[in-house]
Amino acid sequence: MAHDQNISTFYRAAQNRDFARNFSFRVEEIKDRGQPLLDANDLVYVTTASLPGRTISVTQQPYMGLDFQIPGAAKYEGSSGYEITFRADGSNILRSLFERWTFLTFDDATSTGTYRIYDTSIIKLVQLDQDLNPLPEKYKLHGVFPVSVGSLGYDMTGNGDPITLTVSLAYQFWTKE
Repeated sequence: MAHDQNISTFYRAAQNRDFARNFSFRVEEIKDRGQPLLDANDLVYVTTASLPGRTISVTQQPYMGLDFQIPGAAKYEGSSGYEITFRADGSNILRSLFERWTFLTFDDATSTGTYRIYDTSIIKLVQLDQDLNPLPEKYKLHGVFPVSVGSLGYDMTGNGDPITLTVSLAYQFWTKE
């Protein structure tokens, strides 16, 4: 039996499910080795981030002229450079915080750092419904560490627009809570 797809079914589905909106998302928590890295006052500065991707690798196995597709291990798209963009705060607190974290990870002055992967270093992400209430499932990125702290672009001829700071973090895998 064919499904009737028309404007009425679209309208009913849209009323029941609504649509995901590009602002219906929050970075809820960032921890380094179990300690909160940012608090709620810092996280309101987040302007863009994304839900992480996941891909199952495929191996082809030929048999009698056909290529059979065999599922393999999972790969986490963007896990080597997960970007979060912040509004840069006027006191430079966010940039300094991420700079310190990069030096804790590797300090080129002493060639030392915390080379370990800490499962207690996490990012927690949440989607929001149309009333801005959190959806029940949250995404948790495990084994997070900083990769880069972006530059801040100033312009003496500018009109005073806020500037942004992009931070790139790596993670190992993600789970849903």
